[in-house]
Amino acid sequence: MIDDHRQRILHAAARVYAQHGWRGATTRRIAEEAGVNEVTLFRQFGSKDALLDLVMHECSRIEQDATFPQEPVDPEQELLDWVTVHHTALVRMRAIVRQLMSDAEHRPDAANCATHGPSAAMAQVHEYVVRLRRHGWITESGEVSPGEVRAAATMLMGALYADGMNRDMMPTMFTQPVPETLRAYVRIFLRGVGALQEPAHRATRTVERDSTSTTVPE
Repeated sequence: MIDDHRQRILHAAARVYAQHGWRGATTRRIAEEAGVNEVTLFRQFGSKDALLDLVMHECSRIEQDATFPQEPVDPEQELLDWVTVHHTALVRMRAIVRQLMSDAEHRPDAANCATHGPSAAMAQVHEYVVRLRRHGWITESGEVSPGEVRAAATMLMGALYADGMNRDMMPTMFTQPVPETLRAYVRIFLRGVGALQEPAHRATRTVERDSTSTTVPE
């Protein structure tokens, strides 16, 4: 029962905070939303600040249902699966993120929570690029510099974040369906980092095999 109350209060606090912000998310409103009394709320969390701090940290974590494989096999599909998970999570939590950004001026910790998810996601993209290079999808002799790779990752995450946060408010900016748009982001990113259609070592072996093969004239 204690765990049930705790989860109900956390979920209720998230809903109330998303609608009313830090000041408007009173313990009375949260308790009513959760279907408990305020005494239960204080027993579970001690104070409103402690409860909302926990809500903010929990909601800032983007669920990782999809991860990058250790060895890339199909970069376009792997990256598309990954950005789809993150876009879905951003859409689900955008009301809370908007409140976090609104409260950031008066509560610096709110800004930290709002940026935790995107920062962790950026680190994952960088690591995936390392794997692409390690397994021959990006050649060492390519013309793309490390700085340009970082810029490409920043652009990908910026586009993903802007789409998830603003698509509902700016329909004239985001005119294509979500799946088509996400695939376009992925393809632009892969071209930007110089990713090949197939690993360089595989392509080299194919060229060598073709050059050594013989054909029988008709």
